Amino acid sequence: MEPVLQIALDLMHIKRAVEIAHESVDGGADWIEVGTPLIKSEGAEAIRILRKEFPGKKIIADTKTMDVGSFEVEIAAKAGADVITVMGLADDSTISEAVMAARKYGAEVMVDMLNVSDAVERSKAVEKFGVSYICLHMGIDQQMRGKDAPIDVLKNVVSSVSIPVAVAGGITAETVGGYTEAGASVIIVGGGIIKTTNITEAAKNMKKAMAGSKINSDLAKKYGEADLFEAFSRVSTPNISDAYHKQGIIKGLVPHLNAGQKMVGRALTVQTANGDWAKSVEAIDKAKDGDIIVIDVGGGDVAVWGELASESARIMGVRGVVIDGAIRDIDDIMAMGFPSFARHVVPNAGEPKGYGGIGIEITIGNQTVRTGDWIIGDENGLVVVPKEHAVEVANRSLDVRERENRTREEIRRGSTLSKVNELAKWEPVK
Repeated sequence: MEPVLQIALDLMHIKRAVEIAHESVDGGADWIEVGTPLIKSEGAEAIRILRKEFPGKKIIADTKTMDVGSFEVEIAAKAGADVITVMGLADDSTISEAVMAARKYGAEVMVDMLNVSDAVERSKAVEKFGVSYICLHMGIDQQMRGKDAPIDVLKNVVSSVSIPVAVAGGITAETVGGYTEAGASVIIVGGGIIKTTNITEAAKNMKKAMAGSKINSDLAKKYGEADLFEAFSRVSTPNISDAYHKQGIIKGLVPHLNAGQKMVGRALTVQTANGDWAKSVEAIDKAKDGDIIVIDVGGGDVAVWGELASESARIMGVRGVVIDGAIRDIDDIMAMGFPSFARHVVPNAGEPKGYGGIGIEITIGNQTVRTGDWIIGDENGLVVVPKEHAVEVANRSLDVRERENRTREEIRRGSTLSKVNELAKWEPVK
């Protein structure tokens, strides 16, 4: 079959979903998916509403059924779904029951291979039950860890079955061409379209890319370890706080930044005593380009850093300094554009005695920081992200930012924040 574009409405509110679906169809979307979050939020009524809104379009109910396949297919099909999804991890009887129920109601079954260890063998097995589609799916939580739907597995699945194969998971206008070339018949796109301010244009670009055009877009792009500086530079500390469930906030340190300036880099840690600036300055010689020197002085009020240290660090490629203690010469430091955070600004410095250490685990602002952890600071505050969680937190922060952009667009069109999120509807029942 000619590849079709399926828009995944992974949203909470049916009103927003309908609007986004119309804009997607205007841009060329072929199939409309009632996403799992939307079904869980609004129930089968979401399927009915979208069926009525789009009588000529194929409606996919992404129920992700794991049990009672016959019953759940009956519910979705009676509500107007043309295709219902069942998980490849489900029992064989669940899938076969789902297929038999679908036949009663003129519907089809798509089997989702999310988390199936051997998608090729499972695809061949479920095809024998009479399913209509296979979906090779890289879940959103997996995408946040920098994973993409594997094209080599897609090719093997396509060559192993005789039914159409869908692919889903972080697909963008830049990457979709590889999936169509590998034989995908259904391209399922969520964030790559529904998070844009111009959904119609995004859908058009996706269709062009599916047809072979080269489209440059960083929307819904997922970042790996090598690209974390770029990823964290694109988000704010509030974005990170939302994505990281309010963890990692370094409290009590004041930003000294020029307007709009940000600080992003990996921590090089220092521990020293109040006023002892020897280890702070020695750390400059050990720093790598892109590091941020993070100094634990236990909140001391005698400076361990100043203008000359900042100039030396800046020349060595250090991206900023964070001090749970005191800094001085802040006017000169800001004039040179060197980002800094400190608990105190004072005129007096101490003496270079050499106590403490470099590269050891420290605590600043009630947060543990290790060398190699990511430090992100802006005018809103300061965050540390442990290095082992950095890829996931960066990608989730970008997701927060992109979803906010869509909300911002709806507000500009005349809505309000409470209306966009239907706050009154979702308040606890009293």
